[in-house]
Amino acid sequence: MTTTSVSESAASPTKPLHATWADRLKIFMAILVVVAIAEAIGIVHFQIGPGKVLLQPMVWALLIAAAWGIASAYLPSPTRIGRGLQVYAGQLLNAGLIMFIIKMSFTVGGALPEVQKAGWALIFQELGHTFGTLVLGLPIALLLGVKREAVGATFSIGREGNLVIIGEKYGMNSPEGRGVLAEYITGTVLGALFIALLAGFIASLHIFDPRSLAMGAGVGSGSMMAAAIGAINGQSPPEMSKELIAIASAANLMTAVLGFYFALFFSLPACSWLYDKLEPVLGRFSNFKPDVNIAPSIANTADMHHGRFGFIDSLLAWLVVAGGVLIANSLTYKVPAASSCAALAFVLGVALLVELVAHLLPKIPHIFVLVVVTGLLSLPGLPLSSFLVGYIDKLNFLAFTTPVLALAGFSVAKDLPIFKQLSWRIVVVSLTAAAGTFICATVISEFFHR
Repeated sequence: MTTTSVSESAASPTKPLHATWADRLKIFMAILVVVAIAEAIGIVHFQIGPGKVLLQPMVWALLIAAAWGIASAYLPSPTRIGRGLQVYAGQLLNAGLIMFIIKMSFTVGGALPEVQKAGWALIFQELGHTFGTLVLGLPIALLLGVKREAVGATFSIGREGNLVIIGEKYGMNSPEGRGVLAEYITGTVLGALFIALLAGFIASLHIFDPRSLAMGAGVGSGSMMAAAIGAINGQSPPEMSKELIAIASAANLMTAVLGFYFALFFSLPACSWLYDKLEPVLGRFSNFKPDVNIAPSIANTADMHHGRFGFIDSLLAWLVVAGGVLIANSLTYKVPAASSCAALAFVLGVALLVELVAHLLPKIPHIFVLVVVTGLLSLPGLPLSSFLVGYIDKLNFLAFTTPVLALAGFSVAKDLPIFKQLSWRIVVVSLTAAAGTFICATVISEFFHR
């Protein structure tokens, strides 16, 4: 079977993608350049009515990378990040998130007393993440005239596991399949930016306890959680920063691990049942019919993600994130490069250990292996835990978010043609669902913090 380089701008979904060393070097250098520029710009904030919007370096990284990808056709050949490389960046993002999750796990382990204090709030907030998407999203969808697509678009935030659920139950060419694909693309293109602006604005109003907002940030998506907690921390007392990150990380890990089963057994059946009850009442306000050609277009784009991606590429993903963290940690947080390098070496070692265990236990979900291994290594009282937590604590949490969202930005550029096909109604519904999961989890958590 033939292969095609990911640097080719018109990669075919029927051929496995093969990354050359030139491709790998180009994307590595591009991410480091984007991170350096984003961190140099720093934090920018502006007022909107009674609230304030805070733009962290991670938001600049997302926007710069996306703009670079979109404009690649007009740039000199050596600087182009074409469609093939944008697909590859999405693959690197999926693999590189392990570094981010390892940092989250050690943050939770190092702040376990604060996490334990969250108690019942941390448990019950998961109800907000489970049902929050449909509480706000489903009524809006029906009022706008969206039909069964509303079920796929509002039963979850539409990440990869949710695509699997809908695909198995309804098929991706079904109305529900079109809905979840629209949610997936909208979340990929706009999710992190939207949740950062929303979380920062709500935090600036000071109507919720920062710990409640941190729990709301744990929506189950690494990039969206990073964007949200960065914005929340910018509006909260500096002394609470570590506690808020630990709480958000714990909530996000809980949502990532349990969210698949909650969506499968609870939110999807509830969303389908509510649709049948509410659609005759609310659905008569519009005659909108979603484009049935959206699903094949998105499915073809999604197929491109299943190219050849081996251990070397996973290692590159970790090194890309590590390089970005090193720049951000040194440039913005003034941590000596030697300390950052030593801490990053430990994170890379943990990533290798997780991959080894996952390879030996292929039938166990990777995220479960990751949570268990990092949990055991960071649990207070266990051998090496305090040593590892102390070292990895030298790496600022927000330093991880900039390279992660830079990868997301390059990945976003490839989906814009599909994004243009989506009706504005589906986009509104998708963003409302994302807002719902954040707001509902925050509101439930707030009952325990009053």
